[in-house]
Amino acid sequence: MVCIICMAKWGIIGLGNMANKFAQSIKQIKNSKLIAVSSSSNLRLNKFGQKFNIDKKYCFKRYEEIINSKEVDSIYISTLNNTHANLIELCSESKKNILCEKPFAINPIEAKNVSEKIERNKSFFFEAIAYRSHPQTKEILKIVNENEIGEIEKIDSSFGFKVKKVSNKSRLFNKDLGGGAILDLGCYPISFLYLFSKENEDFKILKTKGSFASTGVDDFAEIQLLINNKIEGNAKVSFKENLQNNCVIYGKKGIITVPSPWLPSKKSYIEIKKNGSYFKKFIDSKLDIFSVQIQIVSDYFDKTKMLKNDLLIDINKSLKINNILNTWSNSIL
Repeated sequence: MVCIICMAKWGIIGLGNMANKFAQSIKQIKNSKLIAVSSSSNLRLNKFGQKFNIDKKYCFKRYEEIINSKEVDSIYISTLNNTHANLIELCSESKKNILCEKPFAINPIEAKNVSEKIERNKSFFFEAIAYRSHPQTKEILKIVNENEIGEIEKIDSSFGFKVKKVSNKSRLFNKDLGGGAILDLGCYPISFLYLFSKENEDFKILKTKGSFASTGVDDFAEIQLLINNKIEGNAKVSFKENLQNNCVIYGKKGIITVPSPWLPSKKSYIEIKKNGSYFKKFIDSKLDIFSVQIQIVSDYFDKTKMLKNDLLIDINKSLKINNILNTWSNSIL
């Protein structure tokens, strides 16, 4: 069983862009501390360690060293997509708490193996889909649950941006590295749609379409699903164009528009239209989106608190999302 802790002592594996955001954000909270880092690049390891004042004895060249460190109880994985599953399994075997960047696995076999390993070792695991931790997401659900816009009929959700250069060297366009718009971006709109599904209800896929880049990975895709046998769910992802990158919830009495669902700021807002009127609902967060995520996840790792939160992406939710992503991807081949 994962050890009882009062303050999460974090280590980071993979020192790219997201690792920098994590290391900056963890400074803002009191229940966590970054004490160790690991990278296969000596240059990156030294620069990162100096930048964030990490003791040299906790700057590990080999991933196994940080995973087996007795001083580290929680690991944040931010390496390339195709390495996530193996690292999660190693962390789980070492009884570490785990926060892993999406996607946690790149195919159903990996997903199944990871799930079984986490279950066997009784590990704490969350997938780092940060918007789920932000107060904005709670506010959206509160408005819906209070029947402010009536029964939901349809939800549209999108995430896409234009990538000017298509290259097999880019992780986004390299299949071996877990590239492709569906795998890299699809977890956002699909996880948003899952906010409105009943626990035991599976999505029914109605139709899909997509296109492929010259490197062989999907660069654009759409999917239409049926949620709870009555809500139409539409998701769109793209590396070919800048999409709306928003979510729109259509109810029988009104509409909620979420202009910035994936990276809401400390002061965000949602738009509500009903009864011929329009207004904005502002949401304040004391912390940035990544600090909020680290704080909430660290609280869960502290077993003395015995918390419950249905918004975080645990292994069961990750499996459901991964299954949809892989079915979606295979349907457009």
